[in-house]
Amino acid sequence: MELTCLSKGDGFHYPPCHMLNLCGFRILIDCPLDLSAIKIFSPVPSGVGSEASEYLSDESLDAQNPIQKKQKLERQLTCADLVCEEPWYKTVKALHLWEASFIDIVLISNPMGLLGLPFLTQNPGFFAKIYMTEVTAKIGQLMMEDIVSMHKEFRCFHGPDNSSFPGWIKNLDSEQVPALLKKVVFGESGDDLGSWMRLYSLDDIESCMKKVQGVKFAEEVCYNGTLIIKALSSGLDIGACNWLINGPNGSLSYVSDSIFVSHHARSFDFHGLKETDVLIYSDFSSLQSAEVTEDGCISPDSDNNYISTISDNKDSLLNTEDSLEEMEKLAFVCSCAAESADAGGSTLITITRIGIVLQLLELLSNSLESSSLKVPIFVISSVAEELLAYTNTIPEWLCEQRQEKLISGEPSFGHLKFIKNKKIHLFPAIHSPNLITSWQEPCIVFASHWSLRLGPSVQLLQRWRGDPKSLLVLEDGISSGLGLLPFRPIAMKILQCSFLSGIRLQKLPTLVSVLQPKIFLVPDAVNQRISLAAIKTISILNYFENKTLHVPRIVDNPSVEITTDLASKLSWRKLRQRESFGIARLKGGLLMEDGKHRLVSGLEQEESSGKARPLRHWGSVAPELLLDALLKMGIKGSIEQSTGDNGSEDKSIIHIENPNSGLIEFSEMGTAIITGDENVVSQVFQAIDGVLDGI
Repeated sequence: MELTCLSKGDGFHYPPCHMLNLCGFRILIDCPLDLSAIKIFSPVPSGVGSEASEYLSDESLDAQNPIQKKQKLERQLTCADLVCEEPWYKTVKALHLWEASFIDIVLISNPMGLLGLPFLTQNPGFFAKIYMTEVTAKIGQLMMEDIVSMHKEFRCFHGPDNSSFPGWIKNLDSEQVPALLKKVVFGESGDDLGSWMRLYSLDDIESCMKKVQGVKFAEEVCYNGTLIIKALSSGLDIGACNWLINGPNGSLSYVSDSIFVSHHARSFDFHGLKETDVLIYSDFSSLQSAEVTEDGCISPDSDNNYISTISDNKDSLLNTEDSLEEMEKLAFVCSCAAESADAGGSTLITITRIGIVLQLLELLSNSLESSSLKVPIFVISSVAEELLAYTNTIPEWLCEQRQEKLISGEPSFGHLKFIKNKKIHLFPAIHSPNLITSWQEPCIVFASHWSLRLGPSVQLLQRWRGDPKSLLVLEDGISSGLGLLPFRPIAMKILQCSFLSGIRLQKLPTLVSVLQPKIFLVPDAVNQRISLAAIKTISILNYFENKTLHVPRIVDNPSVEITTDLASKLSWRKLRQRESFGIARLKGGLLMEDGKHRLVSGLEQEESSGKARPLRHWGSVAPELLLDALLKMGIKGSIEQSTGDNGSEDKSIIHIENPNSGLIEFSEMGTAIITGDENVVSQVFQAIDGVLDGI
């Protein structure tokens, strides 16, 4: 098995991407887009917002030496530096270097991991089988269609451009361009140029989704009769999953960004990933929010003693502390929005995580209903209506509390009631006629895109940026500096929210001790931040970005299934050289079916037809042992050793003297029996059968 980390990603919006070689099949796991890269483009015409003449990036003066500070101060990033052209989109940087025809399987773990797939399926050499949950397929398709819809605004402004190479890249390859922009465009090592692609179309999305096979929760699918693939919930969001793969060479589990207990999605089903041969851990998200000790590592617990009984470990993984903390954050966002509305200001929420949006809609509506504030909630998206309706039709991917509500006859999420009561208003675009007639301020608006380059969030931010009573809600991890550059100066209050996007590092050792894989593959960046040395019984291997890791084979002797009826017809014979082994002959075939080797009979057994089967032997005959066997049968003879030209023994010969003459010649090429007496030949064969193993 081989594992290559093509990209470690950058949090929830840009998940990791891996290439796996398993049982001779090449498997691509996730195909995301780096949508944060489009922040190098200007969302507005040149000159608008140009009063934001200077800006130091967030990273410019942090922990830099005096020389680095001077270099950065010499060239500050300005609004004029942004690219004022139709955006191109950045894919996984190393993916374009792989031959698409060599990929056999694509596994998509969550909707964000689907956004770059149409670029791959456009390739005429791509014929891989694509698996993802039905929910990921539906939500991911809606997200891609929404991106295409928002991107049309750029095409309307800049006009059509069908060039095969972006001309704006040439303008960025100079010493005068700020380092931050060059890093985004060319990458740290300068080899990201081939990752930029023109955005796909609605037809490309449709063609891509026709190639997808959607799977249900815990449904097993078989690829090529060899691999059994199963999707198990990760808890990250609705429809997000981890993967379990079983094959003839063992089992493998793939753990992506996961959340143990969720208030909207089905929780992390780690029980189904227990005791696999290989566990690939690909959750990088927690590195961004990890609490590091003085020595640079994270201690699993405050007392450094995390190993307890298995039941205790399970309990510690399933505690609700993290989920309660998330609910407190959501409640805080609601209180800040209410304060802004009470002061006469509006709130713009650019968060697009489906689960977070659903919970915020529910909490905000309940909060406003119980207060005296009469503030409308607008959701502006080309797919909002279809997406919100769909989330109430997939109970198997929701948490238990949401499932119970559906069973009792209530909607899984409360937004349906508020939409019906005209408390929440859905509109496909900001210029929709019904929105213009329904518009009133202050209001609360959910509008994409979180990059602040696409969609209605751009126009609304332009409208409210000078209002100190209004509130902008961003998700943490999105650079508010570069993201807000075209809109500065900005007087709005800004709230950056950090939501849980994966497994906290403190829980990782406990999880591994519960899952008990034979081999644990962990990113080197994670292993450097937390001590896993106490897990003595597990082999731990580090993997690195853009490097291939060779994993030793776990199962040297794969098992073979055989029916009881067939086994009863076989004539077993014990081996002389290995007495614990038995062997039998069969006319049939060895098949690969449902990930297992199966032995089947193709023809009737020869003994049933009354014909004797010729014996088949293996190994080399020792002349001394054969001569002893012949003497016991009354055949006398002697051994002659002949030598070659270099003096080494070339061959051995047994001269048969009584009852009839003959000879048996042994060499590297084989054994020859020379005699004119058929009885002697028969007796020699009988002696060989007594010396060698055969059937």
